[in-house]
Amino acid sequence: MRRFEGDLSSLWRLDSLPPLSRLSWHWWWWLVMLPCERHPERSRQLMILWSTKDTAHIEVNGRPWVGGRIRVEDDTQTLSGMVASWWYDGETMHEPLELQTARMVAIEDGSAIWNEARGAGMRSGGGAVVPLLEADHSMGLEADRSAFWLRTKASPEALARGAAADFDLRIEPWNPALSTATHSQDMFTGSMGFDILRLHGARVTGSIDGEPVDGSAYFQKVTIQAPSIPWFWGLLHFNDGSYLDWFMPHVSLSMTAHDDRPWKRRDRLRIPLRNSGLFHDARRQRSERFERCEVTLLHPDGEIDEDRTDQLDRYGHRLPSFHIRLWNGRTQIAVVVRATSRARWTFDQPTRAGLHSHLTYNEYPLTVEALTILDEVEIRKASDYDWIRGNAEHAWGLLH
Repeated sequence: MRRFEGDLSSLWRLDSLPPLSRLSWHWWWWLVMLPCERHPERSRQLMILWSTKDTAHIEVNGRPWVGGRIRVEDDTQTLSGMVASWWYDGETMHEPLELQTARMVAIEDGSAIWNEARGAGMRSGGGAVVPLLEADHSMGLEADRSAFWLRTKASPEALARGAAADFDLRIEPWNPALSTATHSQDMFTGSMGFDILRLHGARVTGSIDGEPVDGSAYFQKVTIQAPSIPWFWGLLHFNDGSYLDWFMPHVSLSMTAHDDRPWKRRDRLRIPLRNSGLFHDARRQRSERFERCEVTLLHPDGEIDEDRTDQLDRYGHRLPSFHIRLWNGRTQIAVVVRATSRARWTFDQPTRAGLHSHLTYNEYPLTVEALTILDEVEIRKASDYDWIRGNAEHAWGLLH
């Protein structure tokens, strides 16, 4: 596969839905997963996003940000946003790697800025997001769709904590199932809804602090125009080019939470609003969709080993495991995954009468402890794959 396929016409535009005050939220999001030599069962991971929100004020991890409307001129959008990232080196979560407010431009290939910087574009989906900062935190797709580039650097604070300094990555297509863009849009009301563009998988090469790397990546570009409620989501990449994800937004008393502390008693009864999953099966050369999905959050048992770096997060909380079950008329999948670290992001947005709404969003690098895939041909286990790498999300609160 020589280029990314699918409809990428909306990749660099944020006007797919009419803006809603305090609710419109846009971001480009990359998750990169790399092997970890010291702990082969784990993976090193980089997350970076470029985000903007239609709000007068919001605090991200306690840092204030003043929003603003998006301006469009000559296939170029100017926005006020934030660059946010974390880096997990297989032992330590460097969180944040960077968290900085910035003016940004989102450029389509063929625009005047693109043509001046990179030569005549092809208007086929190429483009870039470029924060107007001294350090290079840019991301873009070549005009011929052959590859993305992704560059970022650690903040001085992250460097002082021992993080890698410089990330220079090239992201190329993997296979048609994973590297063909998929687009979904759904409206809950006349103006509330979501719009998501995804690339389920891609191959990554490049360097981190000059060290060559080789791994995989996931991408999504999202517009959300609705209150943010609790959810579970996660994905796995397999060495043969397979892909698995799950999604369970839910109603829970955890919607009333206003802090980032896990293991709340109120977060026990969950009423799913939707159950879904997707399995791109490279061995069968087919894609399976699931409308039946169960996600169970598991509290770890046993004593804490002080020599282990994958049992507690940096705040001293026990890390969870997740039991996921997906099934349809042909295939059943059960997987137990364990978090090896935690990155957490808190969002506090004023509402009315001096009150504020809150969301805690957690990302967990995973290791696979058990896997069963049962279909009409055979039963597969984790040992049938050379490696499986993934990440899970769990969010609580209600941001509105």
